[in-house]
Amino acid sequence: MADGNSETKSSNQMWGGRFASGPDAIMEEINASIGFDKKLYAQDIRGSIAHATMLAHQGIISADDKDKIVHGLNTILSEIESGSFEFSRRLEDIHMNIEARLATLIGPAAGRLHTARSRNDQVALDFRLWVKEELQRTEKALTALIAAFLDRAEEHADTVMPGFTHLQTAQPVTFGHHCMAYVEMFGRDRSRVRHAIEHMDESPIGAAALAGTGFPIDRHMTAKALGFGGPTRNSIDTVSDRDFALEFLSMASITATHLSRLAEEIVIWSTPQFGFIRLSDAFSTGSSIMPQKKNPDAAELVRAKTGRINGSLIALLTVMKGLPLAYSKDMQEDKEQVFDSAESLELAIAAMTGMVRDMTIRSDRMKAAAGSGYSTATDLADWLVREAGLPFRDAHHVTGRAVALAEQKGCDLADLSLADLQSIYADITEKVFDVLTVEASVASRTSFGGTAPNEVRKQIAWWRARN
Repeated sequence: MADGNSETKSSNQMWGGRFASGPDAIMEEINASIGFDKKLYAQDIRGSIAHATMLAHQGIISADDKDKIVHGLNTILSEIESGSFEFSRRLEDIHMNIEARLATLIGPAAGRLHTARSRNDQVALDFRLWVKEELQRTEKALTALIAAFLDRAEEHADTVMPGFTHLQTAQPVTFGHHCMAYVEMFGRDRSRVRHAIEHMDESPIGAAALAGTGFPIDRHMTAKALGFGGPTRNSIDTVSDRDFALEFLSMASITATHLSRLAEEIVIWSTPQFGFIRLSDAFSTGSSIMPQKKNPDAAELVRAKTGRINGSLIALLTVMKGLPLAYSKDMQEDKEQVFDSAESLELAIAAMTGMVRDMTIRSDRMKAAAGSGYSTATDLADWLVREAGLPFRDAHHVTGRAVALAEQKGCDLADLSLADLQSIYADITEKVFDVLTVEASVASRTSFGGTAPNEVRKQIAWWRARN
């Protein structure tokens, strides 16, 4: 038979370390969200002011109580922003922290603020407002990144570089055209941001716990006051919906993927083997042991942020996938993922915008590489179709033989003699050499959206009118 001291010691060991005081400590730790949802303080206060104003307008609370509530909430806002507000884990979340402080400041009138609402619709409102504001910041950041690319594209509309497939030299393009590819990618990201704002432009406040309220509230009034297009239309869906957070994370993941692809190219281009660009010290670091090294750490960290953001999307999808209607406490796990991803995405876009504007383009290295790997072979095949009347498949075969001969001689296609080419196909003339330079190759690609410098400038003008 164990003595009492042994039982007490065993019990404390079971709870362990931080939770030695037992279940109460565990429940406080798992239940509290104030450590992260205090980020929503401004949205919580803004929503409460709109709610109190509506309640007074509808005669549900007195004008005097409304004035006290609004004054108290503005006082709390000042305290939080000045750093003098004391947050309490015992009060669980931002809503209860603010409500408790309001009661201290204005007394019983504070208790009237929660009339006709629940923490369920309150948190849905706060979080939705925060995500909407973050989306608006993301839209501006993407607009700045697009502008940086437009400037570089215009500067280098004629700068020849190799275009790649499978990371092998394919055909010559211009660096301006390459930049415009990223304009298209980040333009789609910005469209997704705008669509996400449009999809979430409904106010949750007034849905209460899940069934609405019997008080004569005016949800259209609060929606307008908070900058929404209108109120949500189903109270059950309102408190259980986190699509707006998932849509934010989905947009963030796709945008981060585009940033990561660009970061990878910057890493490759800045190697001595490529030498297409040079990053300044502002976006590079040295090595602790190798004095000659200049590492593209900013690009590498942007590339790595994608893993964090993708992980957040999967985490929240997993949280939401099995939840019955309406609200469940599982949803408390929604915010940290979004907050972390927003911070990562904002930093990654800013860093990439800085690198795009900062990097030095080494046009000479790009041009030298553009002609490597027989990149004008397709131009030779096209010439045989246009000028010699060959079917493309036959022209492709002739060109393949020409490439093999150039490889045997250790020269480029343009360095083969006319006699060399005529030994493969007799009807080839001197005019063929007009298409075998990289400059002629890019100039010939005049199809809509092609790499010809004049076409690139048309696309730049189109985007400038819309950016």
